[in-house]
Amino acid sequence: MAVEYKDYYKILGVKKNADKEAVSKAFKKLARKYHPDLNPDNPDAEKKFKELGEAYEVLKDPEKRKLYDHLGPDWQHGQHFQPPPGFKGGRFHFTGTGGRGFEASGFSDFFETIFGGTGAGFSRGGFSGDPFAGGRGFARRPVRGGDVEAGLDLSLEEAYRGGSKSISLQEQALDQTTGTPTLKTRTLDVNIPAGVKDGARIRLAGQGGPGQGGGPAGDLYLRVKVRPHPQFKLEGNNIVLDLPLTPWEAALGTTVQVPTLDTPVELTIPAGVGSGQKLRLRGRGLGPGEKRGDQLVRVMIKVPKDLTDKERGLWEKMAETSAFKPRKF
Repeated sequence: MAVEYKDYYKILGVKKNADKEAVSKAFKKLARKYHPDLNPDNPDAEKKFKELGEAYEVLKDPEKRKLYDHLGPDWQHGQHFQPPPGFKGGRFHFTGTGGRGFEASGFSDFFETIFGGTGAGFSRGGFSGDPFAGGRGFARRPVRGGDVEAGLDLSLEEAYRGGSKSISLQEQALDQTTGTPTLKTRTLDVNIPAGVKDGARIRLAGQGGPGQGGGPAGDLYLRVKVRPHPQFKLEGNNIVLDLPLTPWEAALGTTVQVPTLDTPVELTIPAGVGSGQKLRLRGRGLGPGEKRGDQLVRVMIKVPKDLTDKERGLWEKMAETSAFKPRKF
């Protein structure tokens, strides 16, 4: 789902070169105008009040503003899985005296995608006096960092066996010297459960978005993508291997060695097996515990194309003497 770009300068009615004082002045003026206590039962005013708080949270913070300006309307083309470490896009409060309380929670998807975090709340009492003057009344609660997700490509062998794997992820960060957004690489050791399925998520606690106001970090979820394999195919939890057989092997039966994702096994082929029939090797697929799938060996009967005169004669003799009729129509 696309996330809509939000023009914070337009929301506050300031120019892009407006200084912090101008941003604060514009916010206070509009916040009074659209304050829910002065606009009871007006959902448009409440929505506008939330947008103003979100825009001010970004434009008053030099680091957030630099990142926001750098990404701009084309932010999605440069987006990465996680916001810069240490960003504080979190929860803050306006406090006043008397009157009814108002709670508006949740930054927009655009804000949370860029800056992380789990949302924001504007909470305050009534509107008597000037709750916005001088920045008084701001309080930050500890807020848990946002959960983030990244892809994890695995070979079929890695998914089957599991074990430890070192991965590298790129994330947005601010250059400490220039203050401009940049990319940095983070390396993590991941314990992959044996038999993990395509599409499964592996949770890394505390490796997600940074907490705010002393809150704990969020979690990182790695979504597993099992790469195609040259020999095996996936059907749910089952692994499928195509096994070529000659017509006489299929007719007479035989024993053949077949590969698996573990060690090769000797498989007995019953006499009269048909092309497309599947033989089962239990417990050699993907999935956890009792839900672990099997390896299915699919018989594929192959017929020789280039025959010697002797071979052709034997096939012709068998055609004359055999009573087998495969067609019933």
